[in-house]
Amino acid sequence: MGGYYHVCFVVPELERAMADLGRAGGVEWSPVREDVLGPWEYRIVFSRGGPPYFELIEGPPGSPWDCGGAARFDHVGFWTESITARSRRLADGGFPVDFDGCPYGRPFAYHRVDSIGARVELVDVARRPAFESAWGPGA
Repeated sequence: MGGYYHVCFVVPELERAMADLGRAGGVEWSPVREDVLGPWEYRIVFSRGGPPYFELIEGPPGSPWDCGGAARFDHVGFWTESITARSRRLADGGFPVDFDGCPYGRPFAYHRVDSIGARVELVDVARRPAFESAWGPGA
């Protein structure tokens, strides 16, 4: 697997989570962004100063980021050279695909890792320069 670069929490109130994590840990945030994936509108933010980064996502019910009204740890993010090959290896190893963004034109996949009660996210490393430009230090 490629490099670890973030942890993500899904939250019902993005600004509250940002304020609380900021106060508790001195975390500074990039500007919040709104986006759409398939039928779901969601809001997302990354911490400044990483890697590693904190990611917070506020998603609607039924979305891949549905938190059921209570904040929770969602996933650990890793860069990968091949989402297809790495996803196959994870699934074959007992970590099933929980959500695949590739059919929506987004090069990422979540795999369920029940022993940690969360998911592993694989993201195509080709997206790294764009990610760093959008979310990296000083962005």
